[in-house]
Amino acid sequence: MRKLAAVASVGMSKIGKRTELNGRELIVEAFLEAWRECRNIDRREIGAIYVGSQSETYEHQIMYGSIVADWLGLLPKGSVRVEGCAAAGALALRLGVIDVLSGLNDVVLVCGLEKMSLRTTSQVTDALMAASDLALEQYNGLTFPSIYAMMATAHMAKYGSREEDLADVAVKNHKNAYHNPKAHLQKLISRDEVLRSKVVAWPLKLYDSSPISDGAAVAIITRPELAKKYSASPTYVIGMGHKGDTIGLYERDDVCWPSAVSEACREAYSMAGIEADDVSLAEVHDAFTINEILNCEAAGFARRGEGHVLLREGQTEIGGKVAVNPSGGLKARGHPVGATGLCQLYELHNQLLGKSGQRQVPGARFGLAINEGGSNSIVATHIISN
Repeated sequence: MRKLAAVASVGMSKIGKRTELNGRELIVEAFLEAWRECRNIDRREIGAIYVGSQSETYEHQIMYGSIVADWLGLLPKGSVRVEGCAAAGALALRLGVIDVLSGLNDVVLVCGLEKMSLRTTSQVTDALMAASDLALEQYNGLTFPSIYAMMATAHMAKYGSREEDLADVAVKNHKNAYHNPKAHLQKLISRDEVLRSKVVAWPLKLYDSSPISDGAAVAIITRPELAKKYSASPTYVIGMGHKGDTIGLYERDDVCWPSAVSEACREAYSMAGIEADDVSLAEVHDAFTINEILNCEAAGFARRGEGHVLLREGQTEIGGKVAVNPSGGLKARGHPVGATGLCQLYELHNQLLGKSGQRQVPGARFGLAINEGGSNSIVATHIISN
């Protein structure tokens, strides 16, 4: 097991409809938490800044790398905005790890943010759909709910999953988010409430879908040999994966098998020297409830076609075989798109340090994060250890 980089500290804003703050102020909120947790550090030691942000549509703002450097007092350090739709946060983390692993910098800052609530639901849907195929998906009126609905109906027809299984993903993740003070939706729900909620694209309903969220998350990354200088209790990135698939769902042989997730997890496991059975907890990309089921299969937690069986057995609960989305996931913690990959890191870091209160996963040793852009078109995975 090789330590690729150390996570000295993390910070995350409260996720939700943050009408009182703009995107740069959300980054400041997250950064101040990380800064308080990081010791013996001078701002001049931060050598580079990587910022994940999905779209300029929401705030009519690009150049978020420069804005972050300015607002955090890090100029003239160089910065890069990273784009990969909803995988932008994890891609920023990947670039930060590569940076310190190369020896170019001793310390880097990785960030993710999105301020989405300034736009209507239809405007947000349109901005997100820019990550789908223009000619054959956007122009024919598809939306991401309808694309994931096709994945769900294919899985139901092929493997016997049901609407109730999708609802149970939402119920579990809301239960986890209820104990997460930074979550967007701190509300317990029942299976019946999910099934009775408004249909968005059958079988997906309103409560099968992640909310439109504002939020930011950051991490201070350093070389493993310097970790104890900056933190009494660092965690370590020990494996990474980065794979892709067609941008259009229509080009795939099996619409309910996220091959890029499978390949990215395999790459991360190989790098870390572990197997799926070693993972204690996972933060997976559940923008829609079906995707948690698909990701559990692709990550190797269940056999292909049996992700819903793992759920029915209670094995994805805290205390089960592998706790999936103990933060509440995108579904209930919230999904500020460019920040999501670093929100996942925030949860894994704190879980591995035993700092997650009533949603603490007992004996957590290895955590897996799966962050996706488009309809599983680009995937970045990370394995974190204490």
